[in-house]
Amino acid sequence: MADVAQPGTCGSCGRPLPPQQGTGRRRQYCDARCRDRARRERARPRRVNKVLTDGSRHEYLDAVDDGIPGRDDPVADQVADAARRLVAELNRTGSTRDTVAAARDLSAAADAALQAAVDRARAAGVSWREVGDVLGTSRQAAFQRFGHPVDPRTGEPMSRDVPPDAADRAVAVFTWHDESRWEQILAELDENLSRRLDAAVLARGWAHMAGLFGRFEGTGEPFAHRAGDDVVVDIPLRWEAGEARGIVRFNSDGQVAGLAIRPAGP
Repeated sequence: MADVAQPGTCGSCGRPLPPQQGTGRRRQYCDARCRDRARRERARPRRVNKVLTDGSRHEYLDAVDDGIPGRDDPVADQVADAARRLVAELNRTGSTRDTVAAARDLSAAADAALQAAVDRARAAGVSWREVGDVLGTSRQAAFQRFGHPVDPRTGEPMSRDVPPDAADRAVAVFTWHDESRWEQILAELDENLSRRLDAAVLARGWAHMAGLFGRFEGTGEPFAHRAGDDVVVDIPLRWEAGEARGIVRFNSDGQVAGLAIRPAGP
């Protein structure tokens, strides 16, 4: 048995492991999902399927496989394997569901690689401001996406999991504004917000925005992130003569606990 007070990094995704006190078996993975992924990766054949690609591509694919440094790195393994599968699929005649699935897997692997890269940069002393500069965003947005906040109440790592429908639900709130579907918006509000807002207040606020910026033209790409126990979704809003930022906050029960429109910031 070993003292495992000092956290390491996950053997699958490369993220820092949560603190572990006392003695016992040294933790290697974030959770069961990462442990299962590592087992699947160990069992996965490492060579290119010759049936899926013509001979002219084998040399290139083998060079990708053998030429990447640090092949013992699990994050590098995931990216390289996903890239090989997508290249093989794209090299086939026509596109199939498997091609789409391979592209999805490469996107997920790239996201994991970006998270690992940020974690390693932070461990090497790179500031959140520098990370944000590289990513073209603010240090706060960079931390909200890639940081590992600790709950000051418990000292435990805070969850960054976001409900998969949060962004779509938030976008719907502003779509309903434009369609004057006030009752549907009100049905989403928690008890506290319901006492402060009604159809007239919502309509008046939306009319105010139309008076400032003209016709509403739509929403941009939403960004959902954890804020303590809540989930906050930021949405770019576009009018014919200006832009703003819509903010929807969902509480732990999935109800809308906050709703705002603010001037677009940098």
